[in-house]
Amino acid sequence: MNEPPQRPHRHQAPEEIRTLVIEDNSGDAALIRKLLSQCQHPRFEVEICNSFRAGLESLENRQFDVVLLDLSLPDSPTPLESLGGVQDMAPKTPIILLTGLDDPELATKIVRLGAQDYLVKGEVTASLLVRSIRYAIERKNTEDALRTSEERYALAVLGANDGLWDWDLQHNRIYFSPRWREIVGCPSDGFDATVESWFNRIHSDDLERFRWELDSHLRGETAHLESEYRIRFGENEHRWVSTRGLALRNAKGIPVRMAGSLSDITVRKRAEEDLARAALHDSLTGLPNRALFLDRLTVAIAHARRRDDYLFAVLFFDLDRFKNINDSLGHAVGDQLLVSIARRLEALLRPSDRVARLGGDEFAIFTDDLTEPSDANRVATRVLHDLAIPHDLDGHEVYTSASIGITLSNPDYLRPEDMLRDADIAMYRAKSTGRARYMAFDPEMHKRAIHQLEIENDLRRAVEKNELLLHYQPIVHLETGRIEGFEALVRWRHPEKGLLYPEDFIPVAEETGAILPIGRWVLDGACRQIAQWQKRYAAYGPICLSVNLSGPELIHHDLVSQVRQIIARSSLERGSLRLELTESMLLQNFELVFDRLEELKELAVKLHLDDFGTGYCSLSYLQRLPTDTLKIDRSFVTEIASESDAGHIIEAIVQLARRLGISVSAEGLETKEQVERVRGLACNYGQGYYFSEPLDPATAEQLLATGAPLLPN
Repeated sequence: MNEPPQRPHRHQAPEEIRTLVIEDNSGDAALIRKLLSQCQHPRFEVEICNSFRAGLESLENRQFDVVLLDLSLPDSPTPLESLGGVQDMAPKTPIILLTGLDDPELATKIVRLGAQDYLVKGEVTASLLVRSIRYAIERKNTEDALRTSEERYALAVLGANDGLWDWDLQHNRIYFSPRWREIVGCPSDGFDATVESWFNRIHSDDLERFRWELDSHLRGETAHLESEYRIRFGENEHRWVSTRGLALRNAKGIPVRMAGSLSDITVRKRAEEDLARAALHDSLTGLPNRALFLDRLTVAIAHARRRDDYLFAVLFFDLDRFKNINDSLGHAVGDQLLVSIARRLEALLRPSDRVARLGGDEFAIFTDDLTEPSDANRVATRVLHDLAIPHDLDGHEVYTSASIGITLSNPDYLRPEDMLRDADIAMYRAKSTGRARYMAFDPEMHKRAIHQLEIENDLRRAVEKNELLLHYQPIVHLETGRIEGFEALVRWRHPEKGLLYPEDFIPVAEETGAILPIGRWVLDGACRQIAQWQKRYAAYGPICLSVNLSGPELIHHDLVSQVRQIIARSSLERGSLRLELTESMLLQNFELVFDRLEELKELAVKLHLDDFGTGYCSLSYLQRLPTDTLKIDRSFVTEIASESDAGHIIEAIVQLARRLGISVSAEGLETKEQVERVRGLACNYGQGYYFSEPLDPATAEQLLATGAPLLPN
């Protein structure tokens, strides 16, 4: 007789419980159906069979979650045979017995034989019946799971390849199985089978602990012995083993015999050690990770609270523009760079110092036993120097730098996370002041960090809430005095902080990625505005537009496509858009930037090199770049009237530009003397507060409409 397929075991009752009722009394059967129909969750599907034979046929053909079995069926000789027949047909289906007699002795006997519960018919209520069914299903599932577990355990024991030992405690004699001797590398013959020979093979660092665990069990303090330790294999090697044992006691509770097993767990222990190392070390560089670094820092903080003269520091840093390297050269080269940096840092630091990779391009250094705070500055200087040396990665010469934040130990620090946080804040302060430098933390930085976080959160919604606006500063032709065009400058009308200027939020936007939607908004809005003026004042002549481009925008894969679409959508005159870039942006990923600029030139976009003279752009790069204009940094313009060399520098820049066939523009012109000096040096264009501050669109248009030259009188 084939058993129908069983439903998968559940850890809880099914949503719909298929119930077979084997009951010859139609009234009792109808009552059960009625009681079960009152339950909405779970729902019951009830099938009733009025004889033992019919019940077995249903079990053969269908699958049920539970069987309600009458103990007194006319076609079954005895209640036990009824139970046995149902169990044979559906061994995994729970059975609840129905009896008209409240006979606890009989019910207990039958439950002991495998039934899950019994119910007295006259006492059955809906809640009692449902609860009994649910408990029966859960109990049966638990028993099946336990039985499976016991069978699995029995098979595991039979299949185990353990060594066995049996110790006669009264006479101190011990037996070791051949497999036990094999595990510890003992010869089959000539081995002194004594307890002392066993203990003498245990590693000296583990022996005391093993003896304590063994004695604890013999004293009755533990239910069984289970100990892991290293044991000598052969003559020189050690292996990890696990010993399990159980003591047999006499009537007085005194142990007289003990037996157990020995397992070789060397492979598992090595895997655990590998996992433990992986959990505390960075998989790419092999350096300690954040968890291990914080643990070391916790110890140092506790030490510093006990010793007033103990001084240590945390240096937190990340790589400047690391994302640019990943985007241009690929993540494989980026990973190689991180590994190269890790090796340099390990070679640079003292053995007592610790360097960790905290994630991404973030690293931290722990250095202790400092004599004075300036020692930490010297460590930071060495790090900056070593990182500045180019890395040769798969034929790519990669330059990088870092911004470092320093936190010194302080009795106020109770948690390592706080110390690392403040070092992080100092690092961002160093980055915001020019990168490739270090800065020590002070409490004012924390206040600024909170302010910056507020700016960051508000900035994410600034575009959506229409809080940004554009101002336009005239660019003046220094020979004629006419307005050549305008530079678009973004402002943020913050709902609480008022009008914010680019220096207040653009660095945050670049760090968080918000610069991309802001940059698109600026370019789109400025192109539409200038295109309107070009049509409205066509008689005035060409009106150009200058827009600053950030580093993330320059390397973004969709830049050229976006510029093309915006120019077409705004109907901006061809050749009138100028994009301004800085030298530092060009030096990062030069080949990618060069290709990107060539694509922009195909759109007739002109390229201005902003803040020229303050970076490190080599002449060879400058010759290759498709640059149209060099913009002299305002720092030189400010000093032009003094006795400094600023005038000579500007003159040299103008001569260089003339030889390269490009124009020169001076920014930051604020006085008549400055204007006259740069004009005298043959500078082509200029802008600054002398001519006009950045203006709102209406005021800028009024200035344009006058057509009056803006040269000094």
